[in-house]
Amino acid sequence: MGATPLWTRDAVATRILAGEYLVIYRSHLLRIPLSWLDAHPGGSLAILHFVGRDATDEIDAYHCDDTRRLVEKYSVGRVECSPSGWVPLVPPIMSGWVRRQGVSGKMEWYQEATIHQPLGNSEIHPPSQILLVGQESDILQSSTPTLSTLSPPTSHLCPKIQAQHSSAYKELHKRIVDAGLYKTPYLTGYGPEVLRYLLLASLSTYAYIHGWLVTSAICLGLMWHQLVFSAHDLGHMGVTHNWVLDRLLAIFIADFIGGLSIGCDPDIEHLPFFAISPTFFSSLWSSYYKRTMHFDRFAAYFISLQHKIFYLVMAFARFNLYANSYTYLYRKAWDTRRARGGVLGLVFFWCWFGAILYGCGSWKKALTYLIVSHAVTSPLHVQIVLSHFSMSTKDLGPVESFPHRQMRTTTDVICPPSLGFIHGGLQLQVTHHLFPRLPRHNLARASVLVKEFAAEQGIVYAEFGFVAGNQEVLGVLKNVAEQVKLIGRVADAEAREAIERKIHQKCNGKMD
Repeated sequence: MGATPLWTRDAVATRILAGEYLVIYRSHLLRIPLSWLDAHPGGSLAILHFVGRDATDEIDAYHCDDTRRLVEKYSVGRVECSPSGWVPLVPPIMSGWVRRQGVSGKMEWYQEATIHQPLGNSEIHPPSQILLVGQESDILQSSTPTLSTLSPPTSHLCPKIQAQHSSAYKELHKRIVDAGLYKTPYLTGYGPEVLRYLLLASLSTYAYIHGWLVTSAICLGLMWHQLVFSAHDLGHMGVTHNWVLDRLLAIFIADFIGGLSIGCDPDIEHLPFFAISPTFFSSLWSSYYKRTMHFDRFAAYFISLQHKIFYLVMAFARFNLYANSYTYLYRKAWDTRRARGGVLGLVFFWCWFGAILYGCGSWKKALTYLIVSHAVTSPLHVQIVLSHFSMSTKDLGPVESFPHRQMRTTTDVICPPSLGFIHGGLQLQVTHHLFPRLPRHNLARASVLVKEFAAEQGIVYAEFGFVAGNQEVLGVLKNVAEQVKLIGRVADAEAREAIERKIHQKCNGKMD
């Protein structure tokens, strides 16, 4: 990687505090220019959350060989590592610090959020976890982050073991490559899927022409349900492995046919309808959306019922994806040509889909068509939720390795191979999270190697059956709902006590 200076951890920290974006990759220090931070296809947050950290496994997992070779030009030297590897720093953004343009035109530090330290159960709130709440004032502060800001909180994880996991993961990745699992099975994998898309599109069109609107809506929804798997693959560069070609195909499928922006890979905000941990009761700050996720009375009411309305919400989850997509494009439409292409695709989608709704004959029929076609896609949303809601949401700090974090927070959904097409192969979420660019049709073969890796490293490989997974998720939602109800009862009791105290004080005052 050209440059040879050796950087100490303190020197790296000092440069970060001076405003530089420094990331460690294969023991090299990468200085990311602001121009690339803004242009990064994966978004700036993906880089900002690894400032001061070793991102080797993440970069290798998400980027192809050609892209990784381009990383060399950002190297400014090597870093001084301990026997367990690089000792991570806490990225400033994780503590609420970001860089903004000040009144002088220069970039300055701004604290958009402050650290929230909840009291109570260490199982729910481990000391390694950094939670943020928003700032009440939007005025630039005179203070800046310090060395203590970059110091990681206490973690129960052993750095040596995490380094061992990381090293073993690299060997696993090599086995995956050597087994040829990055080769896309175009004929045997995507061949049957293209035929399925065409069949569903034809059936939907035929039914619509003959006035069988519900049948047409079901077939259209099933086509969307299946198409999203290919759009997902293309979004992860898992088909042709060429970013430009995969992106163009993804825009055609997702934006033009599906009405969703392929550029938006949202950090899905569940509030006000769902909360999978009592942690969300604190109205936390989202560094993704740059706003507070308010836990108010409205949210408390729905969360107290979340285990009862789960499937109802999932039936309309596609509308939430619309909201995420259009919000994203609104923010990005004038920033990049890629986003403007997405806007064009969505205009085209609503032209053809709007014409279908208009042709239904009445607003009641159009509304039925809209609801049915979207509700049919709900199994996809349920499946994705099963792979995540039942698993840990705790932050174990920057010392946690990439493979340990992915396997701790993700589970597979067990299903017969013959029914795998319903889940699109993404029921194997553990392997997908470890190797996001891997062609979806090769996940089953790769999962065998991942299970061997997990057994060797002593890491749990979680997997549930579809029914058991649903029960697990509903159990998590019910547990949180009951805690909301308990908080409500305590608040009511305290309010009644306060009222009674005031009445008592007034009565005593009159008697005096």
